[in-house]
Amino acid sequence: MIRNLINKTIISSICQTSLINNRVISRFYASAPKRFYKNTGILYNDKKYEITLDQRKLKTPLGSPFYVESEPLALAIATEWNSQKETIERPRMMLTALCNTAIDNPNHLTKDDIINYLLNYIETDTILFHSESEPDLFKLQQEQWDPIIEWFNERYNTDLKKSVDISPPILPGNAKMQIGSYLRSHKLETLHGFQFAVDTLKSVILAFACIDRFLLPDRAVLLSRLEEEFQLGHWGRVEWAHDLSQQDLQARLAAAVFFIHCNSFSHFVKTKETH
Repeated sequence: MIRNLINKTIISSICQTSLINNRVISRFYASAPKRFYKNTGILYNDKKYEITLDQRKLKTPLGSPFYVESEPLALAIATEWNSQKETIERPRMMLTALCNTAIDNPNHLTKDDIINYLLNYIETDTILFHSESEPDLFKLQQEQWDPIIEWFNERYNTDLKKSVDISPPILPGNAKMQIGSYLRSHKLETLHGFQFAVDTLKSVILAFACIDRFLLPDRAVLLSRLEEEFQLGHWGRVEWAHDLSQQDLQARLAAAVFFIHCNSFSHFVKTKETH
């Protein structure tokens, strides 16, 4: 019985071995689950959209009913599930993951929790820290980042000042109040998308610029990686590593922006009136 259990574990896992102190160490990682359904679909009821996998309704990791209020978002999520091949690659299903987080709210976050997190993030915003000690990089940051900071200040009626050394950037007293007021106009579900976008870019300013359609996701990601791209220009790129990382960030950001837009507007099925 024990041998059978071990065999099953090996079959259902990915084994990686390494040599540490002349000892062979094996690590087991859970393999991606196999696709267990043939077709995906959408059910509409009481202004909510549910996703079906064959005859089963999709549920969240905590077992809650999975539903969204936006038809475009439901279609995109169904497409995510339909695009899976032999195995289900959950890390690539970012819209599904965002919806699961919004529905289950595993960390029990409130609107104020997320808003305070985002407001505090501004003090460490990537594009507010310029490297004056490296003239070429500093010039590039001025050319690429300064227009975005200027746009943000005008759009949200703030006056954020960048830092050119290790000291934190200058935040005027009304800055957090202005930005916080804007964030409070959104639903809790939508704020999960804001947090996902900011964590992806390590920048509130770039995330807001992308959400407001001032920047496209690929451009926003490139600006968030400006210093890294500058260094790669000197030392060269490793395509299978750097390019994949950049594409992953673009996918994450695009999912967050789409999620936010779908949760900020109503997309309901319109039925014809009969007389």
